[in-house]
Parts: sequence; structure tokens; C-alpha cells
Amino acid sequence: MLKKENILLVDDDIDILELLQRHLKSMDYHTYKAISVKEALYILKDTEIDLLVTDINMPDIDGLQLVKYVAEHFPNMPKLVVTGFPSVEDASSVIEHGATDYLTKPFTKAELEMAVKKALAHKEAKETFKTPTVNPIPSNGYADMIGTSEAFQKVTEIIDRVKDNRATVLVRGESGTGKELVARAIHYSGKFARAPFIAVNCGAIPENLLEAELFGYTKGAFTGANENRNGFFQAAHKGTIFLDEIGNASLPVQNRLLRVLQEKEVTKIGSQKPEKLDVRVIAATNSDLNELIQKKTFREDLFYRLSVVTVEVPPLRERISDITLLVDKFMQKYGIEYKDRFVRITEDALDVLERYSWPGNIRELENVVQRAVIMCDGKITLEHLPDELKYKIDFPDKGFKTLQEKEREYIQEVLLSVQGNKTKAAEILGINRKTLREKLK
Repeated sequence: MLKKENILLVDDDIDILELLQRHLKSMDYHTYKAISVKEALYILKDTEIDLLVTDINMPDIDGLQLVKYVAEHFPNMPKLVVTGFPSVEDASSVIEHGATDYLTKPFTKAELEMAVKKALAHKEAKETFKTPTVNPIPSNGYADMIGTSEAFQKVTEIIDRVKDNRATVLVRGESGTGKELVARAIHYSGKFARAPFIAVNCGAIPENLLEAELFGYTKGAFTGANENRNGFFQAAHKGTIFLDEIGNASLPVQNRLLRVLQEKEVTKIGSQKPEKLDVRVIAATNSDLNELIQKKTFREDLFYRLSVVTVEVPPLRERISDITLLVDKFMQKYGIEYKDRFVRITEDALDVLERYSWPGNIRELENVVQRAVIMCDGKITLEHLPDELKYKIDFPDKGFKTLQEKEREYIQEVLLSVQGNKTKAAEILGINRKTLREKLK
């Protein structure tokens, strides 16, 4: 049986991605989707891709830069460019950058099939492609999550257990540890990956609006409700809803959420008719929910409903061995974004990053590396790291004595060697007798 070709689709328009995927699936191709160039780069590092299909006009990094990158690092991979703004100049540009063909939106299924077959026909060898020019970053297939530490492996073991079922999951960890990445890994690595993933930050939505945003409302339910509207739960039907900062949810929201978990149904504000839902709930918090329960600001029964499975995301200070991998990842990410190339780091700069305690966790590390990439000329050195970081390094305690202690020992040693003769001791020490007397005091 012939292997299905793997085609990577890159477009910031989700509707176009879905259309391309449907068409290509019906042609018996296997597809991967990316809504940005950055996401595409991660897929390219970990996946065998036979054809790139990319849009040109995208935010942050455009498709031409991706085509150029692929031409440099995957020289045998054909590249098909799709755009809604055709011009002779654009056509010439993408061909110069190494594109195999150029397809204009809107296009028919037949036109797409012809362009794909033509692009695949340009392959110079029957091999798959992986980056040969950069150090590979170990991956476990979980999106942006990387690491080899024991603490990190415990997290991935739980993800493996829950990714293919609907168990409610509570993700706990300090701010900046990557709780949303864990939630996305659970969703996108499992059998429900094709269904919606809806992320909601309960701390970012005003309390008086959160209930309506989560559960929806009917026309006339309150002032400003001019139409019937679904909430985030309805949008997540058959998929996953991620409730970040769940500890900030008000008691009325908690009451409704408890009913959703118990009855598997949701009722819009202003309606008496419940709607059945099939939704996996993943909640996250950096708060101590047990403390909130004691304060009567969080329902104990909701806590038990949410924590069927609990994932404890370790702080970065407990993942020191992962720092090098994370730094490499961020250097690659921002090197491509800001410098159009990969960036390196000196050993002493990396040593400082590994000794720092990282109270802001991975988010703080990413910000530091991002700034350093912007400030450097291809190699990150100590001068590109923030001063406050260098001054707060947690150096190991090797039992060093203070300068005053060392001086005292030396003076005592000299005095002992001259049988207590202060004049001779002062001469050896290079100070006068008055200074020696002051030090002896």
C-alpha cells in the first residue's frame, strides 16, 4: 500500500484551512494545519512533510519568508503558494524564493488537485524531509511542550492517560508555568483533536459579563441583549473548553458550572430550556482553591467535580535540566521572527540562565530570551541579559568565608609566625602599627 503524502497547510484564515483540508482529504492526502508561520515551523521540525501549501499575506511572518526558509532547510520539498491578491510581481517573487507553483483564490477543487499533483511531481527524491541544519528539539508530540526532566515527564504521563477520554481535569501551577499548553496538549494530542478547543480566561472577563459569555443568553434577557446568542460552552460542543483562572469565577457562575458538569446540559440566561452538551472541561488555577473553599468563595462540591484528574505543573526552578531546551526553542522561534536566522548563546550566558530562580517561570524565561535575541547580533552574551537577572543568580553555597573572616585568619597567621611582634607583623602586612591595632580591636 502506497504511503499517503503529508501536506502542511498554512493560512491565518481558518475557513480556508478547513476547505483545503476537506478537499485534500477527499483526494486521499494526509494534512497538517497551521494558522501561522511560527506554528508551521514547529510542525516542520517534528513531522515528515512532503508538500507545503501556504498563503502569502499573514500577520507577524508572511508566507514568502516561510517559502524562503523551507527552500534553505528542506531543499527537496515542493512549495505551493496560495493567495487572494494575485499579481505578476507576486508570482515572480514566490518563484524566485523557491515556490513550485502559485494558486489564486478563489480556486476550484479541480484546480487545487492539479496544482498539488504538479507540485508533488517536482520532488527530486522519494524521501521525507526533516531539518538537517539545526539542533533538533526533543518533542513528545505535545505542541509547544518540551522537556526531559523527571518533573516534566510526570505531566506528560498524565496527559497520555486523559487525552482520549472526557474526564474533567484541573491544572494547577504557578503563573507562567504553561497551564494552557497542558490543556491544549490534552485536547490536540487525543482523539477529539478535530473538535473545537475554546479557551476562556475567567479573570479577564468582567464578572457581570462572564456568565453570559460562558452560557449564552436569549434576546431581552437583560439590557443590551438584542439577539439570541450562544456562549463559549455551546461553541465547544463535542470538543474542549478550557477555563483559566477558575478561582476568579463568581459564585453564580460556579453554580451554573456545577450544573453543567452534573447534568451535561446548559441553560442560556433568560431561557428555561436546557440544551444537552458534550463538552470536556479543563480548568486551571494558580490560586489555592482549598484556601478559597475555607473563605467560602469557592464551592467545595465544584472543586471535587473539577479535580477528577489533577495535573500539577512544576515551576521552572524544579525543571533546571529543561532550561537549555527551552532556551533553544525560544532562540529558534524569535531568531526566525526577528533575525530571519537562528541565534546562538554563549556558555556563560546560558550558565546564568540556569542559575536564576525564575519566579515568573517559563513566561519570564521566554521574555528574557526574546529581548536578548532582539538586542544581539546573532549570539546572546552576558551583556544581552537584564542586569537584575545577573545580580539575582542563585549560586550554590560552597562554604565561602567573608573577606573580613579571611583577613582575620591571615592577620592571626602572620602574628603567630612572628611570635606576636606587632612591628614585624605590620611590616609583613604592609600596614602601619596604628592600622594593625585598629584591626586587632
